[in-house]
Amino acid sequence: MKSPRRWFIAGGLVLAAGIAGATASTSSQLSFVRIASTTPDLLFTPPALVRHLPTPEPQYAIYMTQCVVGTPSMRDSLVKFIDETKLNAVVIDIKDYAGKISFPTANPVLAGSVSDKCRADDMKEFIEKLHEKDIYVIGRITVFQDPFYTKNHPEQSVQSKSRPGEPWKDFKGLSFVAVNARPFWEYIVELSKESYALGFDELNYDYVRWPSDGPMSDIVYPTVNHTGDLERFFQYLSENVKPTGAVMSVDLFGMTTTNIDDLNIGQQLERALPYFDYIAPMVYPSHYPKSFLGLGNPNSDPYKVVNYSMSSAVRRTIATTTSIASFAYTRMGTSTPAIYEKPSYDPRKLRPWLQDFDYGKDYQPQDILDQTRATYDAGLTSWFVWDPANRYTNLRQVLEASQ
Repeated sequence: MKSPRRWFIAGGLVLAAGIAGATASTSSQLSFVRIASTTPDLLFTPPALVRHLPTPEPQYAIYMTQCVVGTPSMRDSLVKFIDETKLNAVVIDIKDYAGKISFPTANPVLAGSVSDKCRADDMKEFIEKLHEKDIYVIGRITVFQDPFYTKNHPEQSVQSKSRPGEPWKDFKGLSFVAVNARPFWEYIVELSKESYALGFDELNYDYVRWPSDGPMSDIVYPTVNHTGDLERFFQYLSENVKPTGAVMSVDLFGMTTTNIDDLNIGQQLERALPYFDYIAPMVYPSHYPKSFLGLGNPNSDPYKVVNYSMSSAVRRTIATTTSIASFAYTRMGTSTPAIYEKPSYDPRKLRPWLQDFDYGKDYQPQDILDQTRATYDAGLTSWFVWDPANRYTNLRQVLEASQ
């Protein structure tokens, strides 16, 4: 048994909304609606009983792509890997880099975005099977990078200066929705609620930022308050998704743990902390600049990169003051520079993404071991491991050696 079990009703009272004279009853954890009527009593069929697992502590997770989850033979091998090791969670794409959704839905807001190539028509049943194995299921939602949505709603995109009215594109040809596009916020909330009702235990939000890695001089930004607009999105997301009971996590650039500026993408650690249950910095050594810690090639010392980054994140997370403004924090006095009072958060709120893919060098099992050790030495307990190819050869060797 990897973790204890619990049960929830997904959308238990949704049917009561907007129905005059409706009253709700609860029996044996099943909610139903009774309609006041002169005809014999009518009962709506209660919503399906959806099972959710509590968040494991510690948590060890791997990532599963949208195409893999739609291919039973491939996903089954990963489930076997999880089941046979101390891994206890999986991160599955709900909406990937292309903007397409990985499961079928009749929801009119979402149905047009369902992928016709990479999807799992049996996603609900697959999640149930994972729960039977006590595997915690996290759904990853790629947020503002969404070329499908921008194609249909170019007016809500970060636009191109050289191609007026058209979406700007990064070096991979991918486009971004503007962070302050409120109709898109509603779309993401609708997707979040649908996903939690399907059975996902946690919702993990990625690409929550303004764009980078492209011809930046060609961008037309619709706003100048990049950090404020992103925090307003965090606030909106929290206010509208958290009441469902969903656990919420967010992926941030690794250097948000060490930088206090917004890295030109709007992300600051302190401005995310109030709105999510967990923060997942992507501390892949290959993605750090050559100047980081004077290493020349950060790939040469994965332990140092991860430990330094996550130790810094821990200090900032547990601190009771910060120089970074947030709508959730109160300024202390009138001194300059400004200092703000913030809650001291549990450091276990931090769960880093670690690297198990070759970029800049061939990663070996020792590199994975060094990253996990660096995480523990920073006082943390949990981690995610990313391999876009879903092979996890190095991690497999590390975990099998420790069995």
